[in-house]
Amino acid sequence: MQLAPMKKLPGVLAFNRCHLVTDGEMFSRLADGRDIPVPVIRHGLRGTQNVNDGKGNDNPKTAASGERKISNVQMTETAKLDPQATALVVRFGLALLDLGASLDACVAADHESGKTMRASVDDFVARAKQSEGLIEVARRYARNIANGRWLWRNRSIAAAIRIDVAKKSGGVVTRIASFDAKSIPLNIFESYSGGEQALAEELAAQLRGDSLDGLLIEAVVSPRIEGNLEVFPSQNYVERKPDGFARPLYKLGHPAQVEMKSPSTFTDTRLMGYAALRDQKIFNAIRTIDTWYPAFADTLFPIPVEPRGANLSQQEFYRKGKDSSFDLFKRLPQIDPDSAEGMFCIAALDRGGVYGESDKAEKSASKAVAETPAEAE
Repeated sequence: MQLAPMKKLPGVLAFNRCHLVTDGEMFSRLADGRDIPVPVIRHGLRGTQNVNDGKGNDNPKTAASGERKISNVQMTETAKLDPQATALVVRFGLALLDLGASLDACVAADHESGKTMRASVDDFVARAKQSEGLIEVARRYARNIANGRWLWRNRSIAAAIRIDVAKKSGGVVTRIASFDAKSIPLNIFESYSGGEQALAEELAAQLRGDSLDGLLIEAVVSPRIEGNLEVFPSQNYVERKPDGFARPLYKLGHPAQVEMKSPSTFTDTRLMGYAALRDQKIFNAIRTIDTWYPAFADTLFPIPVEPRGANLSQQEFYRKGKDSSFDLFKRLPQIDPDSAEGMFCIAALDRGGVYGESDKAEKSASKAVAETPAEAE
């Protein structure tokens, strides 16, 4: 039976993300081959004031006396390689889940609408699993793993980057491919290498539910200069930072306990933990594969797969109206998984998210569902 498109999405519609990603731990590789964690250090510095207040003033910040301050004393955090380091090493784990398990919640005031939505998703996923479109999504993921896009700013400090990808199955680790990341383009998805094809085959098998293996991914970044070079873990964005505090970095572990009650116990630097790239930041780079949005011919850069094509660097929504996944999901039965719309929908299901379109009746229904105790299995 041919399913009809939906006039509106159910009031409660949520999709699980279909990927597991670990944080990317960062290490200094020493000349003897040992890898040691990159520390995050909190310390003070004295910079200069360089603030544009939009009124032509040299410096809008003033001291209590009313005089302009030149210096900018602040606390900040920095991550640097060991002085004896020859390379930066970053490692993370990745596994994709069965796309058929993406739908998490689907509740509509109109019971039939909910059934139709579930049937539409099931039908699309079944067709996607047999499609070339799913393979292309996997190839694009593979390219962004291979080219090291997920290293973000750390990619720019490198003279060379080697990325090794291995599969772990039943405790046995098998290498899939190695890549020269700097030679692989960031903005073009075509002419895939044999290694990218092999990695894509494994990723596609995971999305189909045919493989339960996980991937181990390691980048060895050879910097243009050796020694205690600054590297770039994720940053923590926090509200209401204390005055004089500049930049908190993402780190693993716990800060060292420091006593500063007397000159004998005072220290001017403090170990806060160990540097890492946050898991969300890694997969944001991997899913930067959307060249199917309408403005691509003008922009010529891929964007992360987002429901409305949100792009932080451009402060722009590139998918509006009929091009958003909110609209596309209403038309899943009519969408070919091999089309541009279909490949975007496959990646959007992998991304997960909340898509409900709720009116008052549906809000009451969803509240009733939320307040009903779950039955024991």
